Amino acid sequence: MQIKINEALVTEQDFRALFPSVSMPEQLSEALINSFGGAIVFEGPQASGGSVYQYSQAAGIEEINGKLFTKYVLGPVFTDTKDEAGRVTTAAEAEAAYKASKDAAQAQTIRDQRVTKLRDSDWTQVLDAPVDQTVWASYRQSLRDVTKQTGFPWTVEWPVSP
Repeated sequence: MQIKINEALVTEQDFRALFPSVSMPEQLSEALINSFGGAIVFEGPQASGGSVYQYSQAAGIEEINGKLFTKYVLGPVFTDTKDEAGRVTTAAEAEAAYKASKDAAQAQTIRDQRVTKLRDSDWTQVLDAPVDQTVWASYRQSLRDVTKQTGFPWTVEWPVSP
């Protein structure tokens, strides 16, 4: 639980430490917290929607109907930054680098899944395998072609094994 007191956000433990001479019950009630000038910050709704590059992240607090709630936005949120040498990285550059990194990680995950599927079907290509090797060879080629699909790496339609 977070508590806002004196414009600061504190934990329940920190709130108790602010009043060391007060014996507080194990469960702090909203009324008790309010009596010491604090207010509970309730969990707000997570942000939703967005793209594969975004996630819900906390962005402060907001008041709704007299109560405080954690405010969530879709992120990450990019801003211009300057390094020690004075080089500026624009928000657009940071976002592009972030997306490229996420794309590369997702592509690797898909490739790893493909390798597992190929490895699991290796046995079908030995000469005495009791299967139609041509059908299995076609399936295995479809697995190799997954990276050529439109939407790769975020949208993949896996071929169905025979």
